[in-house]
Amino acid sequence: MSERPEGEPGGRGPGEPVRRADLAAVAAQLGRQPRGVRAVAHRCPCGLPDVIETTPRLPGGTPFPTLFYLTCPKAASAIGTLEASGLMRRMQERLATDPDLAARYRAAHDDYLRRRAEAARDEGVEPLPPGTQSAGGMPERVKCLHALVGHELAVPGVNPFGREALDALPDWWCEGPCVQTEEAR
Repeated sequence: MSERPEGEPGGRGPGEPVRRADLAAVAAQLGRQPRGVRAVAHRCPCGLPDVIETTPRLPGGTPFPTLFYLTCPKAASAIGTLEASGLMRRMQERLATDPDLAARYRAAHDDYLRRRAEAARDEGVEPLPPGTQSAGGMPERVKCLHALVGHELAVPGVNPFGREALDALPDWWCEGPCVQTEEAR
């Protein structure tokens, strides 16, 4: 079995500086030009970005609360299958009955907000207002495994539900990269 991907700190934020080839790969993954890319927060074992870090405000000032954005369509599809399996409902039930898990999930939420505020400061943009959502339903709901897995890949060991979902995923990268770009070749 292939080794599970882990995040690797370095560069800006928890990621690494973005290269032109990274932007081309992310554009191919998303089917559109990415906006507000700040760093590559995690690379898939195939070498392409699978999570990017975005600025908390897009060019023009529009708020963008998703700091860690999962871009790999293979990973996104596999996560969608997990969501459809009822995993989020089971996680939500555990969140309501396990105080330790709830505390770790609250800590993940706090980490996300802190990192997003730091990103705003680093980028010289106005931070998002207090009370703006973090991601994935944190801290009281389990709403989007894509966001939770993106957080866990970018900052390993922080998001308990992101880790659980990541551990439940198949090795989406084993059959090669999700996209081919001229610059990535």
